[in-house]
Amino acid sequence: MQVNSEPTTREAPAQPARPAPKDAQAGAAAVVGRRFGAGDAEKAAALRRMKIVALALLVAMAVIFVIAFALQEEYPWLQYVRAAAEGGMVGALADWFAVTALFKYPMGIKIPHTAIIPRRKDQIGASLGEFVETNFLSEQVVQDKLASVNIARRAGQWLATPHGADRVAKEGAALIRGTFKVLNDDDVQAVIEGMVRKHLLTPPWGPPVGRMAERIFHDGHHHKLVDLLVDRAADWVDDNHETVSRLVSDRSPTWVPQFLDGLVGDKVYVEMLKFVRAVQADPNHQVRQSIDKYLNDLAQDLQHDPAMIARAEDIKAQVLGDPEVRELASRTWGTVKNALLGAVDDPDSELTIKFKAAVRDFGSRLVNDPELAGKVNAWIGDAAGYLVRTYRSDIAGVITDTVALWDAEETSQKIELQVGKDLQFIRINGTVVGSLAGLAIFTVAHLIFG
Repeated sequence: MQVNSEPTTREAPAQPARPAPKDAQAGAAAVVGRRFGAGDAEKAAALRRMKIVALALLVAMAVIFVIAFALQEEYPWLQYVRAAAEGGMVGALADWFAVTALFKYPMGIKIPHTAIIPRRKDQIGASLGEFVETNFLSEQVVQDKLASVNIARRAGQWLATPHGADRVAKEGAALIRGTFKVLNDDDVQAVIEGMVRKHLLTPPWGPPVGRMAERIFHDGHHHKLVDLLVDRAADWVDDNHETVSRLVSDRSPTWVPQFLDGLVGDKVYVEMLKFVRAVQADPNHQVRQSIDKYLNDLAQDLQHDPAMIARAEDIKAQVLGDPEVRELASRTWGTVKNALLGAVDDPDSELTIKFKAAVRDFGSRLVNDPELAGKVNAWIGDAAGYLVRTYRSDIAGVITDTVALWDAEETSQKIELQVGKDLQFIRINGTVVGSLAGLAIFTVAHLIFG
């Protein structure tokens, strides 16, 4: 709110229970600071100074006019001074009226077409919103401006710097922490559990497992596993001679002599070792072929045999019942959450380091790859165009709605605070131009009529 210097301006409401400022400039700054904020105090002081200057010119013209009018009979040349001062007063008063009429009623008199801003605040807000929507929120204007700026290259130059990558990592870490703080653990676990049930438990396991096994067996990827099992079996037989002999003797009849049990046990062990060594050495051994046939038949049964499919479903239900699924969801969410929080809180973690490197690499690509930069710029332009095309009325409506919510007097004060200083130059120019016009008119008339 500004404090006017002219006696014709309306006094501002008294501020309750505050000590009076030491001078007029401090008073203006204090009033504005209370209503609009401390940042407007300087503008209010500058506005008051300009009003004092404009008023001083008006007073000076009035004084000059009185003196010249009183002495013009004695000193005829003062008629020219009187005419100039008279024109200056007329110009000053006319421009004072014009400037004051924008913001208030001159001298408090409700003259038609005055106090334009307080009376037509809503219409001005609507017109301003429409002007911004038409001239600034045009899809083509926004896209042309974004194209001229080349946002992708500028963003790439910033992202390629260590400072830019660190800033993105810092903001990303804050976003992750904030997200985890907002998310409810029970809700997230419920979502994970629902996804597990939908994508893992509900579909039958038999056919997909069978198809995957069929591809594995067809390509021979299981042969390494069979080799491993045969090698372990051969190693076990090689290291357990006594165990095999004892098993034979324990299962022989009691009437068989002990030395015969030993001979039979040795024979069984030797034959078992020869058999395992043969399977181990021959890739096309009959046992291996039998294993291949069994596994291929199992893969086909998992896909097409209803009984085998049902058995697979029973196994699935036993392995992943309700408690197991809930525990799996809880462990999964807890592991992901703790891992991410630990990584983002540690600036030297592998995740943070790799993320920063990826950001810098992306920034370098935006700078050095015109094709990628063009795609990013096009995407930004399309996104901005969509936002403007879809929400331009809502964006411009913010101006209209904000102005509509303002108090009429406060709106007038806000606008005067922003442009009032410049408007005072109109009063000053009016005084000068009026003086020159009055002098010119009087001179011409004097020359014509004497």
